[in-house]
Amino acid sequence: MITRTLLLLSVIVCIAACQPEKKEILFPKTDLATVPLIPKPVKTVATHSAFGLDSNTVIYTTTQDPAFEKVGQFLSEKIKGKLGLDLAVNASDSEKLERLIYINQLDSTDLETPESYQLYIKKDSIFVNAKTAAGAFRGIQTLRQLIPEKSNDTLTDHPLWLIPTGKIVDAPKFEYRGAMLDVARHFFTVEEVKKYIDILAYYKYNSIHLHLSDDQGWRIEIKSWPKLTEVGAKTEVGGGEGGFYTQDEYKELVQYAADRHMTLIPEIDMPGHTNAASLSYPFLNGNGKPLKPYTGTRVGFSTFDARKDTVYSFLDDVIGEITAITPGPYFHAGGDETHATKKSDYIYFVEKVEELVQKHGKKMIGWNEIAQAKLDPSSVAQLWNESHSAIKAAENGLKVILSPSERTYVDMKYDSISEYGLTWAGFIPVDVAYNWNPETYVEGLPRESILGVEAPLWSETISNSSELEYLAFPRVIGIAELGWSPAEHCNWDDYKQRLAQQVPYLNQMEINYYPSPLVDWKEE
Repeated sequence: MITRTLLLLSVIVCIAACQPEKKEILFPKTDLATVPLIPKPVKTVATHSAFGLDSNTVIYTTTQDPAFEKVGQFLSEKIKGKLGLDLAVNASDSEKLERLIYINQLDSTDLETPESYQLYIKKDSIFVNAKTAAGAFRGIQTLRQLIPEKSNDTLTDHPLWLIPTGKIVDAPKFEYRGAMLDVARHFFTVEEVKKYIDILAYYKYNSIHLHLSDDQGWRIEIKSWPKLTEVGAKTEVGGGEGGFYTQDEYKELVQYAADRHMTLIPEIDMPGHTNAASLSYPFLNGNGKPLKPYTGTRVGFSTFDARKDTVYSFLDDVIGEITAITPGPYFHAGGDETHATKKSDYIYFVEKVEELVQKHGKKMIGWNEIAQAKLDPSSVAQLWNESHSAIKAAENGLKVILSPSERTYVDMKYDSISEYGLTWAGFIPVDVAYNWNPETYVEGLPRESILGVEAPLWSETISNSSELEYLAFPRVIGIAELGWSPAEHCNWDDYKQRLAQQVPYLNQMEINYYPSPLVDWKEE
C-alpha cells in the first residue's frame, strides 16, 4: 500500500515538474463565483483562469482508504456519462498525462465535519481535500456542477471543457439532510428509487427515508411473517397491483445509497397506518372492526393492539429482520395520526417499540407525536405539524428533524392548477418551499437540538417516476440548500437565478420537473 502511494505521489510530482515544458494554453478568464452551484458553498474565491478538462486528464486518489478510490471511480463514470471522456483512475502510466484531478485524504482541523471538503482548482490540477470519503464525495458533486455542458474546442486541436480556477471551502449546516419517499400508498420500483437517490446525491442529500408500510400496502419482505407480502403487498391507492421489495432488493437499495454516501432509513409506521399489516395477520388489529383491503386515502382509522404481547413478538421479528440488513443508525417507527389508539395505549406502545429498536442496535425516529412518551435522548422526533411537540422533545434531550408540512411536504400542490398533489397543508409554490430558515422556524427550539431537515413526498396522487419528479423537483433542490448552506447564503432572488441554470442537468437526467413561472428557466 505504501509503495503504491509513493508511486502515485511520484507521478503527481512528475506531472507538476513537466508542466512548464508544455506550451501554455491561454484560457479566457472565467469566474468561479458566478457558477450556479446548488447548494451554495460556504466560501468561494475566484482566481479567474481555467483548468482544461480533456482526454489527457487523469484522476488520482489517496489509496490508504479504498473508499477514496471508489469516489474517484464514481467521478470518472459521471464524466464519461456526461462528456464521453474516459479518465483513468490511479493509472501507473504517466507519460501522456497533462492535467490532474487528485482526491486527497487530509487530516486537517480546517475540515471541521465528516462532510467538509476543500476544492482547489489551478490551471493544471484540481485537488479535492477531505477527511472522509463522504466529504470527498460531496466535493466531487460540486466539481460535477463546475464542468460545463459544452466544450470550447476553439482553443486547442481537441475538445476542452473549461473549469474556472479558484478555491471552494465548504461544509454542511446540518448533520442530517434527508428526503422521504412513500412507497406504501403507491409502490415504486427499485430502478425508480435508484434514480431518485442519484438526483438527491447530486444536491448533497445524505439520507433517503423509505415509508415502507401503511394502510394501503406493506412493501418489504419479512421472512418470518410471509403473509405481510403475500396479502399486505397486493394493494395500493386506487386499486393498483401494489408490490414489495424482497430483502435482496432492499439490500441492493441500501448499497446503492451507501455508494453515494447516503443512509437509507426504513420506516414501519405504527401503531396507526397499519391496516395492511393487520389484514395479513388479524391478531394485530386493535380497533375491533372487520378488516378488508384498503385502497383509499383516509387516515387515522387503524391501530395495532397495544396491550397484546404477541404484537410485540411480531414487531421484534419485523424490526430484527429489517435492522439486520440496514447498516445505518436509524429505524423509523412512524407514530403519527393514531386517532384510533387511546393516548395511554399510544404512550405505552411507543415506549415498548423504542426498547425493541434499541435492542436491535438502532436509534428510533418517530413523527412528532412520539414526544408524548418518555423516551431515551438517543431517539429523534420528526416535526411535521405540532411545534410544541418538537419543543417538548428537545426539552427531554431528543434531537429534532424539521419537516414542517406547510414548507417541506412536496406532495402538496404548487397552485390551484397543479396536475398532481394534495392541498391540506396549503399550496407550496417553489418560493414558499425555499423561503424559511430552519434554524429559527420553530420559536423556542434551540439550534443545537436540530438534527437537520427532511423533505417528505407522500404518494397518494402519484404512481411513477414522472409524477414523482413533477412534485419533487425543483422543490427538493431548494430544501437541499436549506440543509447545507449558511443562512446568509439562502436568498431567494439569488437562488432562483442559480436554479434557472439547472436545466441542462435536469434534462440530462430526464427529470420531469415542474417549470415554475416564478423562475426564468434557462433552456439549452
